[in-house]
Amino acid sequence: MEHPYLFMTSLFGIFGMEEWAAAHPHVTYMWLAMVILIVLGWLGGKSITMVPKPVQNVFEVLISGLEEFMVGITGEEGRKSFPLLLTIFLFVLLGNLFGLIPGFYPPTAAINTTVALALIAVTWSHVIGIKMHGIKYIKHFLGPVPALMPLFLIIELIGHAARVLSLTLRLFGNMMGHELVVGILLMLAGPFLVPLPIMAMGILVSLIQAIVFFLLPTMYIAGAIEEAH
Repeated sequence: MEHPYLFMTSLFGIFGMEEWAAAHPHVTYMWLAMVILIVLGWLGGKSITMVPKPVQNVFEVLISGLEEFMVGITGEEGRKSFPLLLTIFLFVLLGNLFGLIPGFYPPTAAINTTVALALIAVTWSHVIGIKMHGIKYIKHFLGPVPALMPLFLIIELIGHAARVLSLTLRLFGNMMGHELVVGILLMLAGPFLVPLPIMAMGILVSLIQAIVFFLLPTMYIAGAIEEAH
């Protein structure tokens, strides 16, 4: 069977699952991204030395930079959430970059993937809020005026649901839009004439969207940690 996402469909064809892989490319490439991250994490942890090598230096700068950035927004309490947000950042970045490799499909261009990531990030911010404040966390949803608490509760619930929608559609729209642009250029110009600036822009878009998906949940966690007024 011919399919544009040849790598994983061919791989699953070994197990007689080519049709399933072709119908669910976002799932198969999501698994591939997870396997790559797990292997890289294991290799990275195994090869840590007191005198860092170039690759270790790059990862140390990236991880420590993101951690300090997050702590600067959330305070020390936010450091506990850093492993989760770092994992999401790396997954989103790797998933986005898959779209630049011929025969690969970016799992972040599927709304099922982005809504799952958004639900995890937003739900975790509420878990942190409840852990920090207990039952008093409800004050974040009730507003400053007692008489208007029911109205504020409805507005806040809609606003927090909109966070999931915002994270979902922002990542999905950008990555799907990039896939469509590259696909159109491939049809119009051929595989050997696709403008390289579009591919370079894809790298930039991939990085920016991963940073945004890291930044917004960081801000949600910061809001959940602070005292309600």
